[in-house]
Amino acid sequence: MNLPIQSNDIQAVIEADRAHVWHHLIQHKPFETIDPRIMVEGRGMRVWDATGREHLDGVSGGVWTVNVGYGRESIADAVRDQLVKMNYFANSAGSIPGAMFAKQLIDKMPGLSRVYYSNSGSEANEKAFKMIRQISHRHHGGRKYKILYRDRDYHGTTIGALSAGGQPQRVEQYGPLVPGFVSVPHCLEYRNQYPDAESYGLAAANAIEEVILREGPDTVGGLCLEPITAGGGVITPPPGYWERVQEICAKYNILLHIDEVVCGVGRTGAWFGYQHYGIKPDFVTMAKGVASGYAAISCTVTTEAVFEQFKDDASDPMSYFRDISTFGGCAAGPAAALENMRIVEDENLIENTQVMGERMMDNLRALQDKHAVIGDVRGKGLFVGAELVSDRKTKDPMEEKRVHAVVADCMAQGVIIGATNRSLHGYNNTLCFSPALIATAQDIDQITDSVDRALTKVFG
Repeated sequence: MNLPIQSNDIQAVIEADRAHVWHHLIQHKPFETIDPRIMVEGRGMRVWDATGREHLDGVSGGVWTVNVGYGRESIADAVRDQLVKMNYFANSAGSIPGAMFAKQLIDKMPGLSRVYYSNSGSEANEKAFKMIRQISHRHHGGRKYKILYRDRDYHGTTIGALSAGGQPQRVEQYGPLVPGFVSVPHCLEYRNQYPDAESYGLAAANAIEEVILREGPDTVGGLCLEPITAGGGVITPPPGYWERVQEICAKYNILLHIDEVVCGVGRTGAWFGYQHYGIKPDFVTMAKGVASGYAAISCTVTTEAVFEQFKDDASDPMSYFRDISTFGGCAAGPAAALENMRIVEDENLIENTQVMGERMMDNLRALQDKHAVIGDVRGKGLFVGAELVSDRKTKDPMEEKRVHAVVADCMAQGVIIGATNRSLHGYNNTLCFSPALIATAQDIDQITDSVDRALTKVFG
């Protein structure tokens, strides 16, 4: 580990952090008596904190982001070179990396053609919502303004994105929310809402149609779904689900928006999660793994048919998409994304993700045989969850504090894993794993071995 500051300055850094930094997703009261954790270096799959302690990172930067691992000098070099040459101009004009990354990205996404840049997943989703609303006003008399979202899915932290969020705990105390967002049921077969249905996948999809009919098909403009639900419990869709969803959207002229902020750029063992299921979306949004955290970038990708609806009347000053994202004009993002994509391709990381994902699933299923507390193991590629229960027969969820005791014990062993966090009342009970796509068999085994020891310590 090479600290970027002198070791005798570390306490000053910690005190500055304690006094002035407002961290994400964490209660700060304990920092009155203990030090906040400060990460100072990352290499490959490992990070070191300010005390010099090494950790194997099983969640790619805490929030499934660092897909190609830490310490990629070639990405840093690409960003540095671009910033010196041309760091920024508002995206009302183009840039060389912006144009070239858009082309390379679209080459991976048959049927889509246009890329709108912004700087976060929340913002990328907001752009899609705004596009749907503007299409409603320009082409449907303002009637098709409602946007459906799914219980347990998550689409960001802004008030608009929270209004489309299916995680009640994340929404609490932030209302009133934006009107016109309507929930549809989740598709977690482990917690089957339709036990008498012949096909759970069809039943879960048909539940979406029931909501559409209740609301009125002529009022629904968009359906926003994660291809695989992330923070709501790592939920893979059941067989038959996506095919029926596509049929429903076509039947009622509803734009299908796939949120790939977590799943995109290799995480699931394909370039994008939706590509496992034969979906033909109208919008695909992405962030996190697009540049693996080396620069801020997000994309709202659309079809030419969507794009054409914003240029149908050039004489109308209200006809185009009147939106801007300031840092959508930062050239560092697409410069980093180009090099990130090259690494994924040249190092065969999608294939590695498939192989290592199967190993992780096999390891966790073996732990399920050993530990009765594991009720379900699910996932795709290196995007995996293990739901903990107090009783396998009743599927009663394990209490949150004991789930987080497992996470804490893994951290004490030097392995960072995640868990559903302040998302669903009573159901923050799923351990979450998203190691970098560069993971080796030894890395996967170290992660699952630490979980084995933690489960034994916490539950016996």
